[in-house]
Amino acid sequence: MTRVTLALGSNMTHERKTPVQLLAAACMELKSHMQRVVFSSVYKTKPMYVAKQDDFYNMVVRGDVHSNVTPRSLLKTVNEIEKKYGRSRAAEMRFGPRPLDIDILLFDDQTVCDSDLIIPHPRMEERAFVLVPLVEILSDSADTLIREKYAAFLKVLFTQDVQLYMGAKQFGMLLGGSHCPFPDEA
Repeated sequence: MTRVTLALGSNMTHERKTPVQLLAAACMELKSHMQRVVFSSVYKTKPMYVAKQDDFYNMVVRGDVHSNVTPRSLLKTVNEIEKKYGRSRAAEMRFGPRPLDIDILLFDDQTVCDSDLIIPHPRMEERAFVLVPLVEILSDSADTLIREKYAAFLKVLFTQDVQLYMGAKQFGMLLGGSHCPFPDEA
C-alpha cells in the first residue's frame, strides 16, 4: 500500500450541489479508490491568486492506495472525478473559480517532476488553505517530523485567512452517515 495525500477545493455550484456537497461527493468517490481514509475538517478561505471570485471551501484527504497505483494513474483518477463534478480545464481561468479541484500533495515519499505533474505539490508550502487541514490530519500521525515540517511552514503564513467552516465529524454526516475515521478520533 502507498500513502497518498490530496487537497480538495471548491467555490462553485454544479448541478445544484453546493461547494461543500461537491467536496462530499468527491470524497465518496475517493473512498472507492483508497483505504484507511482520513478526512480533515472543511475550511472556508479567501481566494489567493484571483481575488474577484467566491470564497473557497478546502480540505485534505489522506489514505492508502494499492501498490499498483502510480502517480500518473492517480492523476487520471482525480481528473476524472473533477470532470464528473463539473470541472472543465479548457474553459476555466487559471486560479479562477471551479466546482472542484483535487491536487495530489504527496505520494508516499516519491518525487515526480513532469510537465503536468509535480509531487510533492510545488505550491503547498505557500498555501495556508492546504497546510491548515494537512497539519490537522497529521496530528495523529506517527511521523512527527513530517507534521512539524508543515506546521513550521504554516507559522509564516499568518496573513492568510483560513476559517473552520465544518468539523470533520460534521462533514462525515454528508457522506451518507457512513463512518470514516476523522483526525479528532482516537
